[in-house]
Amino acid sequence: MSGHSKWSTIKHKKARLDAKRGKNWSKLARNITMSAKNGGNPEDNSRLRLAIDKAKADNMPRDTIEKAVKKGTGELEGESYEEVVYEGYGTGGVAIMACAVTDNRARTAPEIKKIFERRNGNLGASGCVAWMFSQKGVFTFTDEAVTEDRLMEIALENGGEDVTSSAGIREATCDPESYDQLKKALEDAGIPIESSDVTNIASTTVSLDLAVATKVLKLIEELEDHDDVESVASNFDLSDEVMAQLD
Repeated sequence: MSGHSKWSTIKHKKARLDAKRGKNWSKLARNITMSAKNGGNPEDNSRLRLAIDKAKADNMPRDTIEKAVKKGTGELEGESYEEVVYEGYGTGGVAIMACAVTDNRARTAPEIKKIFERRNGNLGASGCVAWMFSQKGVFTFTDEAVTEDRLMEIALENGGEDVTSSAGIREATCDPESYDQLKKALEDAGIPIESSDVTNIASTTVSLDLAVATKVLKLIEELEDHDDVESVASNFDLSDEVMAQLD
């Protein structure tokens, strides 16, 4: 199971405070604006559709969503954003890739570098870790929500690639092109989805003990809390025993 999904599970269990909702809405709005640059109709723009789904899941008001879309299409004036990927390593040689949306690259880069250094990591050159990641649709579920056999059946019939189970959660992955098809099939089957996204997944992983995992997760959490960072991917893996100790 991917480190992305295990980290998401840890975050769910931590139950982040509502006080962070304002910051999250700002990130979601920027994501919508960037996605809408390729077209303002979510029916024809799968990236925009996913961005809007995320915003709705976080209870973002409809008028805020619509305003973000119009900024992306140019119907409303807005800041000039660009997408930047920062790559580096954390404790234990863990590969980390942080995707950001910024209106000031000269401000964001040194701030990201400082976070890496403060958490015993190193910001690397462009391309130093990206080669080991590829985009995948990822769905996670509690083990009570669906059996592994049932999930495998639905996934393989709807473009899924793999199904795994660990630490009380199940995960189904697919190519980004099959994301909408698989999501609809899962929803039609009445299976409650814990989380879903199109994200970067590593082809190889690094197993971490508790001490190293604690340091790596602090680095990832601090990167995710940065105002400009939209998502963070890593290639760490945690055993069920380490997961239990992190609860």
